[in-house]
Amino acid sequence: MSENVAAKKEQKSGLATFIEGVKVEFNKIKWPSREDIVKQTTAVVVISVIVGAIIAVFDYGFGYLVNFITSIG
Repeated sequence: MSENVAAKKEQKSGLATFIEGVKVEFNKIKWPSREDIVKQTTAVVVISVIVGAIIAVFDYGFGYLVNFITSIG
């Protein structure tokens, strides 16, 4: 029985050590500035719109091509 109590105390101290380590590592993180976040978000939105437009053009073109081919026969 005393072995279980010792093991639980050791486990709690291990968990506490882990949480303390997580806190230390979080303090080492260099978070991006607001300006960097705005630039990166803008880049992602612009590229997404461009890629979406390219996909829409191809979709329209292939749809037209399929309709043209099926109307021949």
